[in-house]
Amino acid sequence: MATNQSKTTTGAKPQGKELVIVESPTKQKTISKILGSAYMVRSSFGHVRDLPSKEIGVDEQHGFKPTYVISGKPNVISALKEAVKTASTVYLATDPDREGEAIAWHLQELLHLKPENTRRIFFHEITPTAVKESFDHARGIDHNLVDAQQARRILDRLVGYKLSPLLWRKITSGLSAGRVQSVAVRLLTERAKEIADFKDQVYWTLKATLEKENEKPSFSARILKWEGKNVEKTITYKLFAEDYKVKSTVFNTNESLAPVNAVLRNGPIVVEKVEKKEVKQKPRPPFITSSMQQDAYNKLGFNSQKTMQIAQSLYEGVEIGGQTVGLITYMRTDSFNVSKQLQAQTSKFIKEKYGAEFAPKTAPVFKGKVKGAQEAHESIHPTDVYRTPQAVKNYLSADQYKLYELIWLRFVASQMADALFNTVTVDISAGGKDKCLLRANGRTVKFNGYLSVYQEEADERDNNEEDKDNSSAILPPVKEGDKLKLVSLESKDHKTTPPPNYNEASLIKTLEKHGIGRPSTYAPTIKTILDRKYIERQKPNKLVATELGITVTEQLKEFFKDIMDLSYTAGVEETLDDIAEGSKKWVEVIRGFYNGFTHDLDNASKNMQRPAPSVAAGEKCPLCGSDMLLHHGRYGDYLTCVNYPDTCQGKKNLNGSGFPAPEQTDKICEKCGSPMVIRTGRKGRFMACSAYPKCRNTYSVDAQGNKISDGPLDSGRKCEKCGRPLVLRRSAKGAFLGCSGYPNCKNIVNITPQEEAAIRQKNEKKDA
Repeated sequence: MATNQSKTTTGAKPQGKELVIVESPTKQKTISKILGSAYMVRSSFGHVRDLPSKEIGVDEQHGFKPTYVISGKPNVISALKEAVKTASTVYLATDPDREGEAIAWHLQELLHLKPENTRRIFFHEITPTAVKESFDHARGIDHNLVDAQQARRILDRLVGYKLSPLLWRKITSGLSAGRVQSVAVRLLTERAKEIADFKDQVYWTLKATLEKENEKPSFSARILKWEGKNVEKTITYKLFAEDYKVKSTVFNTNESLAPVNAVLRNGPIVVEKVEKKEVKQKPRPPFITSSMQQDAYNKLGFNSQKTMQIAQSLYEGVEIGGQTVGLITYMRTDSFNVSKQLQAQTSKFIKEKYGAEFAPKTAPVFKGKVKGAQEAHESIHPTDVYRTPQAVKNYLSADQYKLYELIWLRFVASQMADALFNTVTVDISAGGKDKCLLRANGRTVKFNGYLSVYQEEADERDNNEEDKDNSSAILPPVKEGDKLKLVSLESKDHKTTPPPNYNEASLIKTLEKHGIGRPSTYAPTIKTILDRKYIERQKPNKLVATELGITVTEQLKEFFKDIMDLSYTAGVEETLDDIAEGSKKWVEVIRGFYNGFTHDLDNASKNMQRPAPSVAAGEKCPLCGSDMLLHHGRYGDYLTCVNYPDTCQGKKNLNGSGFPAPEQTDKICEKCGSPMVIRTGRKGRFMACSAYPKCRNTYSVDAQGNKISDGPLDSGRKCEKCGRPLVLRRSAKGAFLGCSGYPNCKNIVNITPQEEAAIRQKNEKKDA
């Protein structure tokens, strides 16, 4: 469909105030203060229409026509319709991305807005200047963006509603599959295999500590060549998603180093070459969604969902000195763009704060790597660089302050001058340059540049400790021909290490690298596969595929090769970009996908086999002497008595996995009088009646076994959707924060066990 880009409307204009519709009440509050009484500002409280929840809602026989139902609250819709009646013009000010464009279109359709009196506006930051300027660029709905979002929604619905029932029949009930989530689980499943199959190699290194005759300091050097051949080698492992490289040496035993030892001890040791040069190190670009999530995880310990929730609150507005201020730009973006106005302001700030030499002569430009990145969008950065983290600290929560500081520092650093280093490389011979060649590296900072503001995390590519060759050491002044003295020799054995488990940061990085998903999908994808128990968090900070995730992945790999292929899934994302650009039609794209998908679905329905059931383990129950059964559970392999749990509680973990046996307590069940035991399930520890399943009395306990309330308890936080208090609640899935306005507002915020403990402690003090 053609995009309506016109700026003004024709015809008679109804009398009344101009109406601006946004998605959230926080955004409504901020924009109301900016626009004043000349405008009515109302919130749709999120999506107003969606596909139905209890049926597929897509007509596969008639051009994949979707059926939309109202997903918003009736009283909200009614209030919007009343506001529309008295409005002269309706401005749809939803978020500046495809999803925001789709919400604007749904509002237009649901509220029966006339095109001549309806305009689309958007802004990348909620500031007076940006909001007011958006009216100068008002346009019609961009139907290409709407079609791209609609195509994504329909594709995901077709995959989910067709695949999930198949998995229920063939594996177990309650399972789900999706275009992006299934590939993400496969990444973790393949990594588990890669780690298990990894064959480590032993090798030895030799570090020589040297010094000039009677001159300090001493310094270390590594062996570079022996008898004219390189001793360092790189081993490349071909993994599912990438090549994994580790460094080692040709010395595989300590004995193989004996000739080198002898040469170094006998000498002579002579400086053969000294190379000095100045090296620049450029700052990294400002944050986009993926890099913000990665850095927030690595530096602050925030999971991706928490990062996005906090960023949303910073974007929509914070009360500062009686004003509601949007502190950062829109947080779902894959563009590195920065406005010229902000770059000029930042350059001025840097010169005032750090000195003129810290500001580059020309504003930096960062080229985006993501195909389909919308270059008209902005990167994630502060709306006003003079609003420093320290200046707003008293108005922010602790977590808001941490994330804002991270965003502010990264952005300011991105606009600063390069860091400069003086590097020295010294090549040293022992027993002649054709016999043994060593190398020492040194680096000193000549100019801090951006590093005075933002310290970067080390890349994960350093897989072996010997790769880190003390490149920041300060070397003594040496020149060619200088003779050196051997101070000490240290030989050390090493093993090549397997590829690391994914954590949230590295998983997002890999998804982004392969073009899987888009900024808005990373956090919900990880949340979904955690909720489905396809993956789990393990200490320290790693994500691991569960037995259930592995089982589902293996079945999908066999029967749905396209959906589970990295390049195919990335190709779908590129096709959605083509729809957004207007070069492809969404119906043809869906049809092309659907034809192959239905063929795979028919084949899987006929030939997919249910996984093997639990089998006899050849072991007797330690409690009653009956046979034990081997189970392949989502938490690992374990044994249970054949009579479990009806008449025997016999259970045994294998290889440290599964759940521990029940812990005996002195507590009595208040319902039936039987002893209570502490069990550990997939949700954690809880107190349960030992007479289960006849008596199902259970309650949550803390680390000491004391009963804890399932809520609600005051969390001290406000709902970002409606402004009501968030309260601590508990369900079978664990602790969470729920809006006290339930059921009118169903907002839920996941929390960590540490956050739950802090809330409970705070309430205990309050009660005391």
